[in-house]
Amino acid sequence: MIQCKLVNNTNASLEERERLSDSIFLAEDTPHVLLKTCNRVELYWGEGEISEDIVRHLYRVASGLESSLTGERAIQGQLKNAYLEAIGKYKLSSRLNRLFQTAMHTGKRVRTETGISKGAVSHSQVTVDILKKEKIDLKNKIVSIIGVNKLTEDILKFLTDKQAVNIYLSNRHLEKAEELAKQYNGTTMPLQEKRKMLEFTDILICATSAPHILVKREDIPLRKEMLIFDLAFPRDVEPSLADEDGIRLFDLEDIEQFAKNNLSLRKIEIKEVEQIIEEEIDKFRAWCNHSQYALKL
Repeated sequence: MIQCKLVNNTNASLEERERLSDSIFLAEDTPHVLLKTCNRVELYWGEGEISEDIVRHLYRVASGLESSLTGERAIQGQLKNAYLEAIGKYKLSSRLNRLFQTAMHTGKRVRTETGISKGAVSHSQVTVDILKKEKIDLKNKIVSIIGVNKLTEDILKFLTDKQAVNIYLSNRHLEKAEELAKQYNGTTMPLQEKRKMLEFTDILICATSAPHILVKREDIPLRKEMLIFDLAFPRDVEPSLADEDGIRLFDLEDIEQFAKNNLSLRKIEIKEVEQIIEEEIDKFRAWCNHSQYALKL
């Protein structure tokens, strides 16, 4: 029997996902696929019969319908990476292999045949949209970024397009920050000197993979005014900082709520996406009916 365990944005808050993310696991020698993102921790394993609910759920995940940012593209790559990592370590059952291969195909069809992924459907793009809405004169602000990855680089591109000239980059591995700083005329600072950096920071953007809080109350001067975007999971910034005078803190849930207020056009595409998903489930059911175990309804 194909089984799954799920903790995701539909059944748990950001705080709950942080607390439960390390509680979903199997013995290392049990073949499985682990999908772990800021929105979800999902574990799939087993062989034989499979519930249609599991198939539909994974197809919806691959299509971006289960994401907090409906239609976001990142999940497709995350799903593929999780599957490739699994087949690199284990010999998965034929049913589990087929499930993930067809889920990725479904996601590709959805993005090719519908407009579900058009617009601001990434955390970096929504962060940019918030900055635009705030009408901040970036030329006269100091922006600090902790964490080097595609998300922060996408934001950096926007900042440099807007001629933001005071950009500081920090990262656990400073050489990565230095490489990015060269491309975008930024200045690097070691993570150990973050307190010094935060003294003069007006806008802070955090997006690391650290398993613990990086920016705490004591790291920021009293009565300091700062706009903070915490795009990390688990969070990089102590949540209670949102209560400090002068601090405006956006975490993942805040950013996703901002995006949901701008999803009306994308919702028009959802019915078409769901039709594609049902077509692909019918194909999966037909394949199951020709194998040893039928799809379990």
